[in-house]
Amino acid sequence: MRFMNKKGQATTEVVLLFPLFLILTLFIIKIYGLLIIVQKSEIASFYAARRWQLESHHAAKYSQTWDENFLKRDIEDKVKTYLGFKNYSTRKFLSLRKVTVNVERTNVWNIINLTVETYPPNLPFLCRYDKRVVCKYPYGQACFRGYNFICESGGKIVVTKNVPSRDRPISFLMQNSDISKKK
Repeated sequence: MRFMNKKGQATTEVVLLFPLFLILTLFIIKIYGLLIIVQKSEIASFYAARRWQLESHHAAKYSQTWDENFLKRDIEDKVKTYLGFKNYSTRKFLSLRKVTVNVERTNVWNIINLTVETYPPNLPFLCRYDKRVVCKYPYGQACFRGYNFICESGGKIVVTKNVPSRDRPISFLMQNSDISKKK
C-alpha cells in the first residue's frame, strides 16, 4: 500500500532502456526477415521445379518456344508474387532486390535454380563502425561475410532442385499390385 503513493518510480529505467529495447527489436526483426526469405525461397523453388516437371515439353519445337517464352516467365512471375515482390512493404521489409529462375536441361534431369538477391539490411547502429575494427581477431572470415551482408552487399540465396526430364508422374493403380489380389 505504501508504494501506491510514490509517483514516477520506474520512469528513469523506462527512459534509459527503451532505446536499447527498440534497437534490439529492430535487429531481431531484420534477422527474422532473413529466415523468412530462406523458407519462402525453399517453398517457391519446390513450386517452380514441380510446375516445370509437369508442364514443360520434350519436343524441341515447344521447349524452345512455349517453355522458354511463356512457362518460365509465368513461373518466375508466380514466384515473385509469392516471395513478396509485388507488395511494396513486404519487398522493403525483406530487402528484396531481384529473383531469377534458371532451367538447365540435361538428358536425365532438369536442374532448376532459384536465385533471390537481397539488398543489405543496413542497420545503421551496426554499420557505423569500420569492418576491420569490428571483425578483428578472433572473429575472422565469418565476421567479414556477415558484415558485408548486413552493411555493404546484401545476400544471394540460391536454391537448386532436380526434377526428372523423362517421365511425368504416373498414377499408382491398385488393381495391378499384389495387395489388391490378396483381398
